[in-house]
Amino acid sequence: MAPRGLPETTAHGAADPREALQRPVGPAPADLPGPGLPGSVAAGPPERTAGGSGELPAPPGRSGKKRRRRDRRTADAADRNAAQGAGGHAQAGGPGAEPGGGTAHDAAGRARSRAEEPGDGSGAHENGGASGIGRPRGSGDGRARQRPQEPAAPPPGPPRRGPGRSDGGTRRQADEPGRPEAPPARSAHPAEGGEPMPARQPGGDRLRFVGAATRRIARGIDLDEIVLGLCRATVPTFADAILVYLRDPLPVGDERPAGPVVLRLRRTDRIPEEADTNGGRLPTLPAQPDLGPAMGGMAAELAEVVPGGPLAEVLRGVRPLFGEAQAAQAALPELLGPGTRMPHGQRVILAPLRGRRRVIGAAVFLRRPDRPSFEADDLLVAAQLATHTALGVDKAVLYGREAYIADALQRTMLPDSLPQPTGVRLASRYLPAAETARVGGDWYDAIPLPGSRVALVVGDVMGHSMTSAAIMGQLRTTAQTLAGLDLPPQEVLHHLDEQAQRLGTDRMATCLYAVYDPVAHRIIVANAGHPPPVMLHRGGRAEVLRVPPGAPIGVGGVDFEAVELDAPAGATLVLYTDGLVESRIRDVWTGIEQLRERLTETARLTGPNPPPLEPLCDEVLDMLGPGDRDDDIALLAARFDGIAPSDVAYWYLDPKAQTAGQARRLARRALQRWGLEELTDQVELLVSEVVTNAVRYAERPITLRLLRTDVLRCEVGDDVPQLPRLRQARPSDEGGRGLYLVNRLARRWGATRLSTGKVVWFELSMPPVARRLPGRE
Repeated sequence: MAPRGLPETTAHGAADPREALQRPVGPAPADLPGPGLPGSVAAGPPERTAGGSGELPAPPGRSGKKRRRRDRRTADAADRNAAQGAGGHAQAGGPGAEPGGGTAHDAAGRARSRAEEPGDGSGAHENGGASGIGRPRGSGDGRARQRPQEPAAPPPGPPRRGPGRSDGGTRRQADEPGRPEAPPARSAHPAEGGEPMPARQPGGDRLRFVGAATRRIARGIDLDEIVLGLCRATVPTFADAILVYLRDPLPVGDERPAGPVVLRLRRTDRIPEEADTNGGRLPTLPAQPDLGPAMGGMAAELAEVVPGGPLAEVLRGVRPLFGEAQAAQAALPELLGPGTRMPHGQRVILAPLRGRRRVIGAAVFLRRPDRPSFEADDLLVAAQLATHTALGVDKAVLYGREAYIADALQRTMLPDSLPQPTGVRLASRYLPAAETARVGGDWYDAIPLPGSRVALVVGDVMGHSMTSAAIMGQLRTTAQTLAGLDLPPQEVLHHLDEQAQRLGTDRMATCLYAVYDPVAHRIIVANAGHPPPVMLHRGGRAEVLRVPPGAPIGVGGVDFEAVELDAPAGATLVLYTDGLVESRIRDVWTGIEQLRERLTETARLTGPNPPPLEPLCDEVLDMLGPGDRDDDIALLAARFDGIAPSDVAYWYLDPKAQTAGQARRLARRALQRWGLEELTDQVELLVSEVVTNAVRYAERPITLRLLRTDVLRCEVGDDVPQLPRLRQARPSDEGGRGLYLVNRLARRWGATRLSTGKVVWFELSMPPVARRLPGRE
């Protein structure tokens, strides 16, 4: 008799035979607890297993004991039949499969479960757990239901542990008082011939494979890495070949492409059929659509998804399908091409790739005819791989868009190409701090100034982020505007400091501003907390220029000082940011000394001639070690060629009515001295027009300068700040046609405002054969 409050139990665990007849017959719904799920209690006694034995008091009643013996004999007979029919490896969908998806081994397990029902939760793994790759399990049939257990008296002494599992599983314990110790579910039991059948190891293999494959896919950042991770993770472990199709172009974020959906073959991988010289397998082939004769020949590179077609329906359904399914049979020719041959049976899986918002492609997994076919649980594996790949592709596309925006922002903030001013040659480099931080606050610039001068600027805003890049762009624009006003270098830094304070209290930057005059062969430098420049002379000597350090831009309330230095012809000025000379493993002055030594060593390679600028910049960047990339790097190198005094003609002219004629005569003599008589008529006409406009409004003497370089440049300066504008003169106007002639005849022309007035200049191309002065190269 059972204790008060509990019904009597029979051998099968039913409280009463009549109560058992009233219960529904057939498989239980999926949401109901099965045998071994939390809340179920086992009533059967333990029996000996391969890993140990356990003995517990049996419920009273001889009829129950006989019935359990009969059930065990039925289970042993089923085990023998399963071992003989399937060789110990019955698979779902193969020989011995039952209509419900189970096998002969599963039928034996169901017969045995009537004699031994675990009550520790192991049944949850048998019914709902993942199976091994190519070896699904279908142990539970849903017929067992939760039933009360008749409590038994606990054995004297400490509680005993249940028998160990032969497959390395978790050992079970029965430490709760009043609950008998239940035997674990067997991972292998001896068949008639003594050969163990694998039960739980395949499920662990499948879970380990899915975990390793998803980790490999998730490691990728860009699109190619993610697709390559999918191919390398699945071939040859899961499939013998794979084809990955992605939309072309891939939508980004919330974009909704208006055109038709086109899938492009992004990558294919397969197991090569040939063997290498050592008898092993060849490595995976690179991306190519050729799958070989055994895998169906050629696959189409482009596939347009017809709205409402078979492929569109499969992609909309999201779930992977076997190639033998009716929907897949209609969709595969549309995807791979009508002439592509596919293996028969369950050897092809078509898995749509769905991202966060839409389907972005499809993956096709194939197995050769001489390999085991796919199984039902492999569809779940394919779904996991497709989901992780699609999410990774979405991530890569978004990351690529952000990287593109960062690159575009950085290219916009930095000059697209350096100008080629007269008397100086320029080269530059920019390196971000890292691939993941492609924008920063370092910048460089070269700004042509009136009088054939050029302003060289290099700066560094604190940090290397989008904010730093935006501040850098504002400061660079301000520097260009101030340089156009022809302000002294120290005044430019003063106005930059005021601009940085207007941008914010924590907007700080360092900057070095230098102005080179090729006629005077001099350079004026002002510094705002920036590392000093290095001058490489023609003989190979490199020196660090002594310039006042100054305070960084943004501090406020400080004065900046400028210094004027010699800039001999053939010398090279190297401007840089602190990322080149400072890192975690070296201080800034150690880096500057290493830079000076590297410049000296590079100059020795070319002897008396200065080294070319582009290779020189590369040599400078090669001094960086593996741990030296802590910050952005901006590098600007300027080779000073200068303008020889014999190629310059300079005059001061009084603003009188006769000044235009005087200017024509002076220009004619200079052209005769240089052997440029072919340009006499054009030069006299244009000089006369520009000088006439200057004389009309000037109050102080005007300047006229002719420069002979690769072009002939004429500059006329006066003390009037208003810039001339090109306009269309009416027929009744007596003037207004001078600049029109300059615009039509000159190669280039312009006007620049100075602090004391303006300069109007124009350039003429040199004749094909021009007589040059003796001794001039």
